[in-house]
Amino acid sequence: MRDLAGDANFLTPAALIGDQTRARILLALLDNRALPMTMLAAESGVAPSTVSSHLSQLVEGGLLTVRSQGRHRYYSLASTEVATALESLARLAPPFTPRSLRSGTRARALRLARTCYDHLAGHLGVSVMRALIDRKVLAGGDGVHDPDRSVRDRLSAPGWDLTYEVTEYGWTVLADVGVEPPRTDRPLVRYCVDWTEQRHHLSGAVGAVLLDRLLEIGWVVRVRDSRVIQVPDEGAQGLREWLGVEMDDLRTRAAA
Repeated sequence: MRDLAGDANFLTPAALIGDQTRARILLALLDNRALPMTMLAAESGVAPSTVSSHLSQLVEGGLLTVRSQGRHRYYSLASTEVATALESLARLAPPFTPRSLRSGTRARALRLARTCYDHLAGHLGVSVMRALIDRKVLAGGDGVHDPDRSVRDRLSAPGWDLTYEVTEYGWTVLADVGVEPPRTDRPLVRYCVDWTEQRHHLSGAVGAVLLDRLLEIGWVVRVRDSRVIQVPDEGAQGLREWLGVEMDDLRTRAAA
């Protein structure tokens, strides 16, 4: 972790995030996508000429990176730390009061299943993590965030207090859906404390590979221009048979 001793000048990132247009841009990129200026203008509800200035400020402020491909420039979050900060701010924000049926439906969908940078979150992400622990696929913790015993763990942030690992038996269970040990220098198993529930969801290299694989086999589907993840009927059946995750129960919980 970065040493935060001394005076931290958080005014600059706070000012950048605190603008409504820039906040919408950052939220649009919270699912680890790289998007062109035209799409970000549509996401933020402003003209391309206006969004260009906001994008420049976010890049200069270190919250976004930009790369050119052909005639287009694609913007993405600068780091997982930026994504973590945004998720944490979502926890501090006032309760969301839907202004329409559409916005209320989207809020429920985000609670049910969404991406947290490059892995699953929401009720689905938490339930997958719980099932992996219960089935001895993961060892090292119970998946529960207890504020009274936590040292560095905080809601809506990466976890640090526990060290999870995939068991030998666990790799055989993951192989059932085509997940093999990833070859990477990135930590294999990490976790985040989900803001939907006071429980952990799976991150790290295994969390990213698992989401990629579930997308590949069609058990989960990304909603275009959103962090929302949907689970079609075949995916609900697959998750039930593989891990005992019941989507109907999760949908009821998200609607409560």
